Amino acid sequence: MIPFCSTPDHLSQVVARNSTEHRPKMPVKVDITGLQSWWRTAGVAMLFKMSEHEPLPRSPELMSPADTGLLVVDVQGKLISLVPGHRRIVWNIRRLLDGAKVLGVAAAATEQYPQGLGPTVPELAERLGPIPSKLSFSCGERGELFGDWDQRGLFKVLVVGIEAHVCVQQTVLDLMAAGRRVYLAIDAIGSRADIDYQIALRRMDSAGATLTTTEAALFEWCAVAGTPQFKEISRLVREPPPGE
Repeated sequence: MIPFCSTPDHLSQVVARNSTEHRPKMPVKVDITGLQSWWRTAGVAMLFKMSEHEPLPRSPELMSPADTGLLVVDVQGKLISLVPGHRRIVWNIRRLLDGAKVLGVAAAATEQYPQGLGPTVPELAERLGPIPSKLSFSCGERGELFGDWDQRGLFKVLVVGIEAHVCVQQTVLDLMAAGRRVYLAIDAIGSRADIDYQIALRRMDSAGATLTTTEAALFEWCAVAGTPQFKEISRLVREPPPGE
């Protein structure tokens, strides 16, 4: 509303003033160059300062003695001897068992129809407790193993053993279907035929299992240097491999 105006000049002044007051305001340009410069210096410096006092949390992708069990699948004398590179496979599994003992990682094993395939090789059996037998190819038949681990909060499983395309593969798929996170030490797994080994690894990988190695798993369990446990793990890592 335009107020009462006494003269034409007064009227033109009021109209001009109202036009100015109701004119849309133009956006104000803000120069953020200074803010960007501050972030590159003070902001980043603050982050580094925080990191000096607050280490990053451990990734849930990593294994630890507090959440992981080691499962040795059917490494029995009559069958393992038919697998190429079997001495190295047994050597790697033995190093994992020794590392598990040093670091407090739970370990268990199974045997597939031991009446026909024989017992677990002595080098590994002497490092394990009682080894249950099974007829199913999957270790899922021995649910008591995993029930005990569940009670202890061990929902990650590092699987090793033979054969990759039969008992190992079926066990891995069943473990994942049950909601567990599964890892495979691929240098501690084998099959009689390389094609079966390679395809089994690809299938388990595509299904969601995490591929790793013996040495990587040992250091992952260990997590830090400068401890007596680290010295034992380093000794295991430096062991010369067996001749084939």
